[in-house]
Amino acid sequence: MPPPAPWKRRSGPQGTRLFSAEELSRLARASGPASDGRASVREPVLEGLNEGLEGHRFSLRPGRQTIGRRDDNDIVIGDQSVSSAHAWVMNQQGHYVVMNTLSTNGTFVNGRRVHEATIKHGDRIRFGQVEFVFLTREPGQRTHVRLYALAAGLLVLAGLAALAWWLL
Repeated sequence: MPPPAPWKRRSGPQGTRLFSAEELSRLARASGPASDGRASVREPVLEGLNEGLEGHRFSLRPGRQTIGRRDDNDIVIGDQSVSSAHAWVMNQQGHYVVMNTLSTNGTFVNGRRVHEATIKHGDRIRFGQVEFVFLTREPGQRTHVRLYALAAGLLVLAGLAALAWWLL
């Protein structure tokens, strides 16, 4: 049976529109993703490392995001080692900070238990037994800061070589 025409959709209580799972999937594909799923300096992500979450990315937006097992969290992790309200990830003046919110099994950054820690590209963050990597750029992508530092280092070396040649 073909889906009903958009103008003939069924309505629920109080006029709420009801959509089938197929319709929702089709509408989601038609509107396209809000993000292309790539990490960038503008849109950092937590990428899952555990089986079942491996490769799954959670985009981190400005402000504070809650992480936990309960459905009302911004990032929901359905693992028993994760507390219902486990942690926060906050963007504080361009730096991302992870903060444990009195979880039972702790929050870890690079294997060290933390209450609060600033995180950087490549850091491994674990909530209970569920581990993520914090990405601010794609693997292999260089940042401008590194390129500028490399160029400055080469200029300094060239200057020192010229000075040594002049003194000899």
